[in-house]
Amino acid sequence: MASRKNFLLQRHRRKKRIALVLLALALPVVGLFVEIHWIPPLLVFAWVAHEAWFSDHLFYSPGVDYAYRFDERAEALPVVFSDGCLTLAADTALDAGDTLILAVDLRAGWMGCFLDPGVIIATDGRRLSPTNAGSGESADPLWRERDRQTFERRVRGVRYLNLTGFAEALRAGGLRLKGQHCRMEGTPRLWRMAHPDYRQKRLLIVAPHADDAELAAFGLYSQAKETWIVTLTAGEIETGHYRRMGLSTIEAARIKGRLRAWDSIAVPLWAGVPAGRSIQLGYFCLQLPAMCKAPAEAVPSREADLCDTRPFRVFNRVPLASDRDGVPSWNNLVADLREIILKARPEVIVLPHPAFDPHPDHVAAGKAVREALAGSAWQPEVLLHYANHLHDNDRWPMGEANTGIALPPLLENARPLLPWVLLLEPSRQTDKAMALAMMHDLTMPLPFKKRLRRALQGTLAGRRHPAWGENEFFRKAVRRHEVFFQETWEKPS
Repeated sequence: MASRKNFLLQRHRRKKRIALVLLALALPVVGLFVEIHWIPPLLVFAWVAHEAWFSDHLFYSPGVDYAYRFDERAEALPVVFSDGCLTLAADTALDAGDTLILAVDLRAGWMGCFLDPGVIIATDGRRLSPTNAGSGESADPLWRERDRQTFERRVRGVRYLNLTGFAEALRAGGLRLKGQHCRMEGTPRLWRMAHPDYRQKRLLIVAPHADDAELAAFGLYSQAKETWIVTLTAGEIETGHYRRMGLSTIEAARIKGRLRAWDSIAVPLWAGVPAGRSIQLGYFCLQLPAMCKAPAEAVPSREADLCDTRPFRVFNRVPLASDRDGVPSWNNLVADLREIILKARPEVIVLPHPAFDPHPDHVAAGKAVREALAGSAWQPEVLLHYANHLHDNDRWPMGEANTGIALPPLLENARPLLPWVLLLEPSRQTDKAMALAMMHDLTMPLPFKKRLRRALQGTLAGRRHPAWGENEFFRKAVRRHEVFFQETWEKPS
């Protein structure tokens, strides 16, 4: 899966290099028709246009349909869409916690090639507000924007809106959908997915790196009856910021690993998770796939000059059997996870999605969990999968912070899926933003080029970045929703 992501990136960069070569070859021809002093301004204009409108890493055509198939437990509900208003075609009971997914066929207008197209979701404020009852006011609805969900520029195909949290409005017949820089065609299709409240279960969050648990599931684990968090790696590589402080590569890797190990234990305290239920395993970043290929071998850090996990476990309050030798091997990782599962006895395990999330450490984390469960005396009821990275679209979730999250791109027919969506109230979103702001790796200053690109996109393309922090994850992760995909777990035979 990681190789697919690398292939797409390499193909994208190759196309850009070819485009630059063609541009260089075209300059002499342009010079025949344009005075030479106009060429530098034209090149600057082309670069600005690229940064503002064409620099997204979108590795598929926005004109294709998403290829979702939902699990048989998803109930299709008949709806009527007329004059922009979505209503249920039959009297159907909806619970406030139901996951509601609406398939819509979107067609971007010409403005949707340059500004992000999306769907505005509004409710009939008069109809839903008890203060207006009997007031004698006009029956005309007062539509109030509640959410907007954003899609790819030049979108032309079936996409999946997330209507979770709008059950009351939908029951009352007061849900209005309006395309922004796009239009909706045909009749939408609505699915309801009923789930138990996983916040009432014992959770084990599996985070390949410090901050993965917060990015994917802070809202969930901060409300859970009991939460355990296990972070697999120290995240000690990519140390340019620390080397600029005058540290050597080894010193920088070790201090970064210690800081992120501290983050993995300390930040969950903000959500009420005791330090004794957060465990840092101290394996090395981007080395999990190599460990998986040679399970008995010790795989050292790429940059920290270490072949021992114990320096990054110093903040743990839970002793593990592998503390005796600190060998960074796959066998030890699987044994650690099995020991933690037996200790935590989770009813729900939350981990990266094996198909959506291509990060090599995330893929390996899922394999390690399944191997650990294969030999464990304790088995969970459910696995909840998340995706902090995608193969094909680096901007997902698209749109602004504090808005909803539509379902991610899915371009190939896969096994049926069952989404579960948790709605986060504004105060919970703020707490999540503050948790991310405590993560050292998310507070690094942006390079000048990215800062300039963001300024151009804000000015010319209307994109706004939140004030929470500069890192892109403050936009991606601080949202109305947290999206998971449920897998009912059956003990391996």
